[in-house]
Amino acid sequence: MGDTRASILRATLRVIGAEGIAGVTNRRIAREAGVSLGSITYHFDTQTSLLRESLLLFVSEETARLQAVASSASGPVSVDEAAALVEQVVESTAFGSEEIAPLELFIQAGRDPSLRDAAATCFEAYDALAVSILTALGLPEPSRLAGPVVALIAGLQLRRLATGAAGPTRVGDALRLLVTA
Repeated sequence: MGDTRASILRATLRVIGAEGIAGVTNRRIAREAGVSLGSITYHFDTQTSLLRESLLLFVSEETARLQAVASSASGPVSVDEAAALVEQVVESTAFGSEEIAPLELFIQAGRDPSLRDAAATCFEAYDALAVSILTALGLPEPSRLAGPVVALIAGLQLRRLATGAAGPTRVGDALRLLVTA
């Protein structure tokens, strides 16, 4: 990916994270990226394509990060080891503007069907990590459990984002409850 294009996409993620989708204007993105206004329209013919490509950049990087984590959970693990691994993934997600942006884009995908494939790709990566961990735990039907595990973690992360605190239940504790119930 070219430097200008990447700068524009990263600037878009920062703006979305700071101001939401409504903050995405060509002028705002150009200023944030340090590029000319014409660069925006040269690289992206519509706002939708800019949003979609920004989400895909996040998905690409997040998928690589999660695949690296999943490969570390390839052998049998205990529930405590799995909980610690999940906690590590969760706590490594600092909620800066670029990390908040995908949540905004997921909501926007609910409104704009053209963004749904990119959002689905991201959730497939989350599901794959969950399947790896659940398989390493030796649980039956890990594919069936992956969706609820991802939903649990996403909900607790949303709570952490909204309140600034982990809340009464940490992700590792919630995972233990779910897989040992």
